[in-house]
Amino acid sequence: MFLPAHATIAPSPATRAQPFISIMTQAEYILTLSCLDQRGIVHRVSGFLADHGCNIVDSAQFGDAESKLFFMRVHFTAEDARFDAAALHAAFGLIAGPLEMNWQLNDAGKKPRVILMVSKIGHCLNDLLFRYRSGLLPVEIPAIVSNHTDFYQLAASYNIPFHHLPLAAGASEQQKLAQEDRVMELIERHEVDLVVLARYMQILSPAMCNALRGRAINIHHSFLPSFKGAKPYYQAHERGVKLIGATAHFVTGDLDEGPIIEQDVARVDHAMGPDTLTAIGRDVECVVLARAVKWFIERRVLLNGYKSVVFK
Repeated sequence: MFLPAHATIAPSPATRAQPFISIMTQAEYILTLSCLDQRGIVHRVSGFLADHGCNIVDSAQFGDAESKLFFMRVHFTAEDARFDAAALHAAFGLIAGPLEMNWQLNDAGKKPRVILMVSKIGHCLNDLLFRYRSGLLPVEIPAIVSNHTDFYQLAASYNIPFHHLPLAAGASEQQKLAQEDRVMELIERHEVDLVVLARYMQILSPAMCNALRGRAINIHHSFLPSFKGAKPYYQAHERGVKLIGATAHFVTGDLDEGPIIEQDVARVDHAMGPDTLTAIGRDVECVVLARAVKWFIERRVLLNGYKSVVFK
């Protein structure tokens, strides 16, 4: 099938996935916050929830002795119908303001919207789509974006629109920025919560990295900070490593330097060539990226400077 440049392949209206309908009997929310650590934060938050007819389902907190910041995630139900999301948001702002909190209140029943980006290596894309289809990854995927056409049929099999936004080898800076503008248009149009670089092998501009700060995750096929850049498994083989790994991290303007969300490793030995290491590593990549995405959509990941706090 021929695909012209900038082609979009969309499912027919009859086959599109039906809108998600929450079956929760009570509204559930997830509150996340960070601020300077000080006495009484947990008391204020729990007291606020009790005063507004809310019941805590689970709660986690962490005080970082180095950054002097306090982090908290609270999953709760709203049992008093007088306090909807807007009312809770407005009321909590009166507490958060004086404490200079960085905070979010999210509806736990609303599926986050995720755009997947990929180039020519599709194992992570295929894994995420399988988890999405099987209900293991409760998200909406309004689009798959690629600079190649390799996976348009895979996207079609899941009834997800495929956007081919090509970048020719040796593309100019102006061409790259124009392509990124098209990507950002899709992100804004679909009100995307998270962008996942599922082996998207293009370096994003500093402007795009800044625009997506804290809501773009990349999978790096290496156990960072070692073996950055291209062909890390070949670098690892040359060094005779006994462990290889993968790293899911937030995207920043510093290549492969963003706050790390999740990592894992697999044991290897001297008899394995770089192709075997690559095959083993790809399995690890899939698991690591899936964990990072799941924790993000469950609002378990909070930024802490160059690091992250992950409430598991």
